Amino acid sequence: MKLKSTLLLLAFASASVFAQQQGVSKTEITIGTIQDLSGPLAGYGKAVRNGMQLRIDELNEQGSLHGRKLKLITEDSGYDPKRAVLAAQKLVNQDKIFIMAGHIGTAQNNAAMPVQFEKNIVNFFPVTAAREMYEPFNRLKYAIFATYYDQMRAAVPALVKEKKITKVCSIYQDDEFGLEVFRGGEAGLKSINMEFTEKTTFKRGATDFSSQVARMKSAGCELVVLGTIIRETVGTIGESRKTGFNPLFIGSSAAYTDLIHKLGGKAMDGMYATMTVPHPYLDEASKPISFWANKYKTKFNEDPTVFSVYGYLILDNFIKAAQKAGPNLTTDSFVAAMDTMTFSTDFFGGPEATFSKTKHLGSNRSRLAQIQDGRWKVISDYYKID
Repeated sequence: MKLKSTLLLLAFASASVFAQQQGVSKTEITIGTIQDLSGPLAGYGKAVRNGMQLRIDELNEQGSLHGRKLKLITEDSGYDPKRAVLAAQKLVNQDKIFIMAGHIGTAQNNAAMPVQFEKNIVNFFPVTAAREMYEPFNRLKYAIFATYYDQMRAAVPALVKEKKITKVCSIYQDDEFGLEVFRGGEAGLKSINMEFTEKTTFKRGATDFSSQVARMKSAGCELVVLGTIIRETVGTIGESRKTGFNPLFIGSSAAYTDLIHKLGGKAMDGMYATMTVPHPYLDEASKPISFWANKYKTKFNEDPTVFSVYGYLILDNFIKAAQKAGPNLTTDSFVAAMDTMTFSTDFFGGPEATFSKTKHLGSNRSRLAQIQDGRWKVISDYYKID
């Protein structure tokens, strides 16, 4: 009788854990993500979602995570912070997600995080490299990408020295994202006793960059730091080439995408961008990357992009941390596991990422790539910065 009572108590305690932990049942873990599926970054958002889904399908087909399958629920923000808040409210309060993973966009994450944190929901590896993704410190914030600030802080002075540049300018989106790129470039220049010769901004969604290009051309800029993403990158460089203005251009990882050379054509050759993992071309020399890229194309009937890789790795790392957290998965057990995690270099070539109770950014290292003959080529090792 005593044994039966003990077993009943244990069963009740186990049931209580599941009842208390949102998004975790005996058979399933519910993951939420907010992507741009209809706005200016839809090309990125769809790729991130597909990469995440590929890794989830692999796990669910091959086994489980302590007996649980993974379920992904995606909401569309249209790259609008207000819509991101509504999406977060739905995922957190209606869909009852366990974790928010791979949410795309700086302003969008900043808007949505308070909704999540009110319900003790971790913001896991958002697809933005802004410092706000781990600062100020919050136990529920985890970021893995080298920040835009650190990317520019390392790459700009290195390129200035290598090319013997004397005049550096910047064009950047007038929001949190663009400012991070600009401030990183500014800090990098300061480290070599330089400052921007000219700086100019544009509003999110802008399509005409003629006045900004004219200002930079008039200033005699030799290197332009781009706080731009897709259309703005192509528009700025295209307008510059058209007017005979041919400085070097360097963008952040936000502009490291095959869409630049696909949309902009030959005019994009020579552009630099900071990055961590290489674009997964189907004929990539690395056999593991080529195999993965072709598996992705078979599943989704489209070529993968570097954002597909981001989505895949975000879920792969979640699986590793949740596995370590053990069968009684809660926010607290997941946080405890994450605060001891080291993610080794993967077959895509990303840098090692380490976390602790006081360190919630996995890595601050990035390297440089350049568009050569319509294709991204990695041209540097990882920069070492303080």
